Amino acid sequence: MTRWLGVALLPRTDHTRSAIQLQKSLGGDRPLRPPLSEEGNLPHLTVFQGPFEGTLEPERELARISASVNLPKELSLASVGIVHQPTGWLFMAVERPVLLQKLQEAVLDRLAPHLDREAFDTSKDTSRFTETERASFTQYGYRYTGDAYAPHITLGRTDEEAALELVRTAPERTHVPAEWTFDRLSFYVMGEHGAHAEKVVELPLASA
Repeated sequence: MTRWLGVALLPRTDHTRSAIQLQKSLGGDRPLRPPLSEEGNLPHLTVFQGPFEGTLEPERELARISASVNLPKELSLASVGIVHQPTGWLFMAVERPVLLQKLQEAVLDRLAPHLDREAFDTSKDTSRFTETERASFTQYGYRYTGDAYAPHITLGRTDEEAALELVRTAPERTHVPAEWTFDRLSFYVMGEHGAHAEKVVELPLASA
């Protein structure tokens, strides 16, 4: 049975609340979907997500991923800014240090053998993907791996016209923190628009 799961970095509690407030102030009277909350769709930075076969054991794999990368107790990433991604997505983009790239490589190394490649959405319109995003999607069923990896906290989705307007007016609507600090790794169930809908297993970053 195919399971739609992801691995993510979770922000420290105060930064989780900052992300929730950022989504609210950015969307204003045009709420972004899905709504972020501490009880439901958690703000997160996806490392990888996709369809997996039933052979995958999240708890074991997350422990092995954690042990294979020398992670600090907290990982702080500088804000790049609120960006628009076709179609209708709004991201809080952050820097991509070497450590984050190594983490994704470790995740792909452990999880790629468990991907249910027959579940990849081959009908998906990739015409607005970059060449590297298209190659990533073909290989892993996920748009952002390798050179195409674009670390971000998803602030939500709306229609394309509204998304472009919200990005343009973001400086007037909200304040963007200078950095975001993450202290946990999570294996999660994907919800609406790939949201962190349900936590399967969680580990502190420096658990190895």
